[in-house]
Amino acid sequence: MSQYRTFTATDAVEYARQFSGLENPQQLTQALEVGDGNLNLVFKILDQQGKSRVIVKQALPYVRCVGESWPLTLDRARLEAETLIEHYKYSPEHTVHVTHLDASLAVMVMEDLSEYKIWRGELVAGKSYPQAARQLGHYLASVLFSTSDFALHPHEKKAQVARFINTEMCEITEDLFFNDPYIEHPRNDYPPALEPLVASLREDAELRIAVAELKHRFLTHAEALLHGDIHTGSVFVTDSGLKAIDAEFGYYGPMGFDLGTAMGNLLLNYCGVPGLLAPREAAEARDQRLAEIITLWQTFSDEFLTRSEQSTRDVALAVPGYAQKFLQKVWCDAIGFCGTELIRRTVGMSHVADISNIADDMMRTDCLRHAITLGRTLILAAGHISDAESLVARIRQVA
Repeated sequence: MSQYRTFTATDAVEYARQFSGLENPQQLTQALEVGDGNLNLVFKILDQQGKSRVIVKQALPYVRCVGESWPLTLDRARLEAETLIEHYKYSPEHTVHVTHLDASLAVMVMEDLSEYKIWRGELVAGKSYPQAARQLGHYLASVLFSTSDFALHPHEKKAQVARFINTEMCEITEDLFFNDPYIEHPRNDYPPALEPLVASLREDAELRIAVAELKHRFLTHAEALLHGDIHTGSVFVTDSGLKAIDAEFGYYGPMGFDLGTAMGNLLLNYCGVPGLLAPREAAEARDQRLAEIITLWQTFSDEFLTRSEQSTRDVALAVPGYAQKFLQKVWCDAIGFCGTELIRRTVGMSHVADISNIADDMMRTDCLRHAITLGRTLILAAGHISDAESLVARIRQVA
């Protein structure tokens, strides 16, 4: 068994030469550390011509953006790799290909995605990818249906739930989504001008109950193998392709969580673009984000229903009409979780470039206020919004 050590660039090159699977691994000569996330080292491994050929990713034993004072399990590397491997089985066109895992070193080797762009960065720059929402909906329908009770034998499903227990990473989600923003906590981070609005979240009994309900679903509804953090920063895009990466939060949970997280990040961009783009471009971008939310849900729900009609194994779950009823529950969950994503990304510690890149302080504060208000609205209205068009209409009402 390998003994854990933190990789240097030289280590990453040597490791890639052993486990990249390339025909001529000696062509790999240099590593470029490009990790800009909170948790991991990420090395692009370059050949003699300076072209990136493969990715080596290693988990650190602590939260990178905080330091050793916040330790983390290294087993998250195994969970991430195995989540991606499982998702790749069902959606290879939209999941990064993991080619090697060493759990004891907390390291994996993956395909290089240099021809792709991070979706969040493209949205912040005002660039649109018309196929992305449909492809994301296809990915989520494929992997969530295929890892659920609709598709798996009960024995296999229960074994998978046990295999993907992800205690420490789920605790991070539980705190950042459902606890911290609604109490006074040192991890919270927002402008002083927003204190009255944030204080009103803490004092809103109806909101706190709704958030508690969402947290309870997150804790108890083991419906499918989630990505667990499917935001626009963990999705790579091209004009014709999309790939999901960074699944270290993968676990069995409520399907609406992945959908709500994705929708929430599209709405963070919706709230932020008035501070990033000229007025006409911002208006067009906002319309596009709302259209993408409709496309995402319609693609997901249509494909999920098609799969349920053709491939449901359980006799009871195959009863006509049940899948449609189940999707109503997923939709309600998704809207609620979408709201918690908006609030945790604005009140809590995990801010996003869609708003943090706004140069003007007053405009940035206004966009944060909009996102918080919208998040609260969606959490409280989740059970009363029947479809995607009604959701868009409600979003447009929130100033």
